[in-house]
Amino acid sequence: MHSYTDILKLFETFFAKHEFPAHPKNLYEPCSYLLHMGGKRIRPVLCLMSHELFAELNENAWHTATAIELFHNFTLMHDDIMDKAPLRRGFTTVHVKYGLPSAILSGDVMNIFSYVHLNKINTEHIHSVIELFNKTAIEICEGQQLDMNFEQEPFVSVDDYMQMITLKTSVLLGASMKLGAMLGGATAGCSDLLFRFGQTMGLAFQMKDDYLDAYGNSDKTGKQIGGDILSNKKTYLLAKAFALANESQQEQLINLMKRTDENKVQDTLLFFEQLSIKQTLENEIIHYTNQAFELLEKVPVISKRKVHLYELAQMLLNRES
Repeated sequence: MHSYTDILKLFETFFAKHEFPAHPKNLYEPCSYLLHMGGKRIRPVLCLMSHELFAELNENAWHTATAIELFHNFTLMHDDIMDKAPLRRGFTTVHVKYGLPSAILSGDVMNIFSYVHLNKINTEHIHSVIELFNKTAIEICEGQQLDMNFEQEPFVSVDDYMQMITLKTSVLLGASMKLGAMLGGATAGCSDLLFRFGQTMGLAFQMKDDYLDAYGNSDKTGKQIGGDILSNKKTYLLAKAFALANESQQEQLINLMKRTDENKVQDTLLFFEQLSIKQTLENEIIHYTNQAFELLEKVPVISKRKVHLYELAQMLLNRES
């Protein structure tokens, strides 16, 4: 069994073999630019670690992991466009550097290349793999649409927020686990447990993102701190604050959201502090992480083979970027 760090190195070696065509340059260079920003490659590594619970890593697993990473980066490219984000991992975003039309088309072609790699899979599970991959892609689009719908709403409930991040973020982590398990020959019950583990860990992962956006260090996250607050993005922090606030406090929060001055982030964080929102979010992250551990414990594989998945989950919980 390989650790996260070991599999990451192996995956980077395989992933480096994927090269986009040289021409047209303004279509493919933005793809390479985004992929070379780095990243933790969490989703493909989860696929590979899940596969290795049941079988040795093989070409089918590597190509599936590559497809997952290409698809994920396609969604990031288009998300940055929709969010009007200036930075990604500390670098200028693709649409800012190369222009909006190139970013849209480059994202599209990157998505298509994910299916080029899926087409290289040689296994009796190919139809199940494509079915799950497509289902997950549709759900991510649904989640992104809900996220954009929320922009038109003054506030959203915590339940609506959790549904959105389940679709937009956590299903891909769950599917990455399930795809790896399926290709490794796991039973349907094992595959489903690993899906639920990945999905639940994904909820904690996204909530940690919300936390880092408000309370992280921009030098470590590579993002503008308080960016979600400045754009009035519907996060767990905002949904929970509105749910816990009394009528007077809700009015205060509405007024904070209308502001555009340089003190908006600081004053909003002070408002959150009055309602102990930071501590509430920290507790929720721990809650979902513990749920994920319970699901992983139920997977009928000897414990020592699951050690590195436990370590990875802890790393995601404690990360600073």
